[in-house]
Amino acid sequence: MITTKDPGKCNVPKVALTRRRTLLAGAALGGAALLTGCSEDSGPDRAEHSSAADRLRERSARDSTTLLARYDAALAAHPELESRLRPLRTEVARHAEAFTDDRTPAHDAGASASGRPSHAARPSGPPVPQDERAARTALADAERKLADARTQALTTAPPELARLLASVAAAGAVHAYLLTDPTG
Repeated sequence: MITTKDPGKCNVPKVALTRRRTLLAGAALGGAALLTGCSEDSGPDRAEHSSAADRLRERSARDSTTLLARYDAALAAHPELESRLRPLRTEVARHAEAFTDDRTPAHDAGASASGRPSHAARPSGPPVPQDERAARTALADAERKLADARTQALTTAPPELARLLASVAAAGAVHAYLLTDPTG
């Protein structure tokens, strides 16, 4: 065994360091092999496009489209809320689009390039309260409920879809806050 006697250096034998490094490198490679698996079918892409993931993605797109219809109904009933609701509505339209991909049937997100609602048929939301504040509260409740459902769905979603769900759920929680903020 070779040891160093230099006071500025560690007196651990070099042989021990070499063995330790070899052992750590072997463990890292073995762990990586276990994580990647031996089959071509076990890749993350397969999980992202499983039938369960596709159903979750379709349901999420449909939920966003339904929420979009609620925004459209609130805007139609309360045009004075345009400046407050339009940015949130535009984001909800983007969420609906984000949940669609080449394997999922395209859903009309209801937004043209200007962010205005299209005239395509969409599910109608519940009746909009006559009171402006109550209309905002109803939208906030819908955003909060959908954010909670998406947060619960994270546990069964594959990684990329889980990231999207988490992001959209966080945005929904912020929307709920902004809708109920009296200063906004």
